[in-house]
Amino acid sequence: MLTIKSTARQWDDVRTSFASSIMADTSLQSLAENLDLPAWPIKGRMETPANYIDLTLDELLETLADKGQPPELVDNLVLILKETLAFDSPFADMVENEQSASAKENQMLKNMAKLGLPENFPITLTALDADTLEFCKLENLSTLGEFAVFAQGMAQNVIVGGDFKKLLNALSHIDEAVLAELLPFRRGHKGVHLIEAVGQAARAKDGSDRVELATAWFAADVAAIEKDLAGGATLERQFASITNPVLAKKAADLLRPHLRLPAAAVAAEKKRSGLFGWLWRK
Repeated sequence: MLTIKSTARQWDDVRTSFASSIMADTSLQSLAENLDLPAWPIKGRMETPANYIDLTLDELLETLADKGQPPELVDNLVLILKETLAFDSPFADMVENEQSASAKENQMLKNMAKLGLPENFPITLTALDADTLEFCKLENLSTLGEFAVFAQGMAQNVIVGGDFKKLLNALSHIDEAVLAELLPFRRGHKGVHLIEAVGQAARAKDGSDRVELATAWFAADVAAIEKDLAGGATLERQFASITNPVLAKKAADLLRPHLRLPAAAVAAEKKRSGLFGWLWRK
């Protein structure tokens, strides 16, 4: 006797509705994780809704059995598809017609342009939480622009949470406070900045790796700082916007090995940094 709760009619309804969903080729693992639902136990690139929605209930049960899965997994699949199709009302004002939405019509991209946020900025240089970074990795979202296009497309079809939702809302409504929390963005200014990126890296476990990536991406900022230091400025002054002195010192220490300076400037900078280190310890 079958132990599943879902009927053939329920399965047919949800699979038919999902046939036109933009999420049909998204991994079931990603959908389940993003919705805080029980994990989808089958691994593999083919484990997407599209792999199942053409099957009848009997065919679905047979397919799952062949993969060594219990019949009850049908209920998990129905739940994942239903929740994915659920309308998330906070995003209702973002898209008037999902089918006609394109990159040119994407409001988040327009807002990014107003804020000077580059579409090609790496997701790995953001301060998004680990779960959101992993979700972006699974969906092959490597830049802010790709995030914006994907997020607007999924807004009416899936309920999202965590930093994914925070960034989505912040880009949709130009919330500079939240953007400064999640991106190396400076409130009241345009664009992204090396100092903020290094400051966020100083809070991360992989700070050194992030700073190495940041200095490569912000090459112009690095050159400007090197020019200032060669002219007698201090590295610590560059981080004056970070009000936490311990964090500011850690950020400066992370950046220092990536700067190229004349020998005299290095000696002077080390002497000054020692003085500032003493002041910070007071």
